Amino acid sequence: MNLAEMKQQFDAIRQDVLAALETVQTLKEVEQIRVQQLGKKGPITEVLKNIKNIVPEERPQVGALANELRSVIEEKIASIKADLEAKALVESLRKETIDVTMPGRPMTVGTKHVLSHVSDEVEDFFIGLGYQVVEGPEVESDHYNFEMMNLPKDHPARDMQDTFYITPEYLLRTQTSPVQARTMEKHDFSKGPLKMISPGRVFRRDNDDATHSHQFYQIEGLVIDKHITMADLKGTLAAFAKELFGQDREVRLRPSYFPFTEPSLEVDITCFKCGGQGCSICKGTGWIEILGSGMVHPNVLEAAGVDSSVYGGFAFGLGQDRIAMLKYGIEDIRSLYTNDVRFLNQFTK
Repeated sequence: MNLAEMKQQFDAIRQDVLAALETVQTLKEVEQIRVQQLGKKGPITEVLKNIKNIVPEERPQVGALANELRSVIEEKIASIKADLEAKALVESLRKETIDVTMPGRPMTVGTKHVLSHVSDEVEDFFIGLGYQVVEGPEVESDHYNFEMMNLPKDHPARDMQDTFYITPEYLLRTQTSPVQARTMEKHDFSKGPLKMISPGRVFRRDNDDATHSHQFYQIEGLVIDKHITMADLKGTLAAFAKELFGQDREVRLRPSYFPFTEPSLEVDITCFKCGGQGCSICKGTGWIEILGSGMVHPNVLEAAGVDSSVYGGFAFGLGQDRIAMLKYGIEDIRSLYTNDVRFLNQFTK
């Protein structure tokens, strides 16, 4: 075999490979041709095995022809691969294209619980007045739950029939007032007054019915400072009632009794359904009781280490459940805790 014959074989290989590459449709086919033509067992290698039959002076030319052929094939393969990859990318993007004009899939969106709505409204109002929100433990000691609140040992609230005792010294709190006692102990009054609300769950040994539950939610408020008067209490609660139930509500204070306040007051508002004319909700009186309040008892201040001759304050407490029932016309308190989605979906904000 001479140089001319080898050149003819290289030309034939070139034509065959280029023709085959023109018909490929996939990257896999291109790779197969590359391995078959340029691999160790390919036709170029087979032709080069005959180089020993060529005179030494012509062997460099054979090597140059082989290298040129390899370069031509590799360039063609690279070009075709680039084209196929570009087409594959376009096709992939076409399949992934999203028509933004099509209607989306509906998603089920949850809503806040009605008690959360009430809690948020109350907290937002008092935070706007500069109050801080303080939370505390639901398992409380007898000392903070009763003694710090001026509740003597023989008070009915300490009865086993009314309170969930865990041990003789620990119980499930019956009010969120213990949070106030703990906060008063820690507060540095030299840096300013104490203004706080304490929301949370409380527990009483009540029989569950339409208006009573063994667990419910309370929000209690406390303000301690120098020169606090009943006028501060009335103004705060009047503004709160109007914010929660409407600006046309009137507020009435009635004398009452709580061990931790003196004097103590019940707070009523004009019925938001009948406007004070009398209806089934207000039982014909035109007024609805919404919370209890009063001026903080000096014994409570002294128990927390606060000088009652210098500082005074007011406190109030409301039940979120009662507020929700009044505001939204809920007749059965148990509806708030049965997780009936049909009921809960009515309350959106």
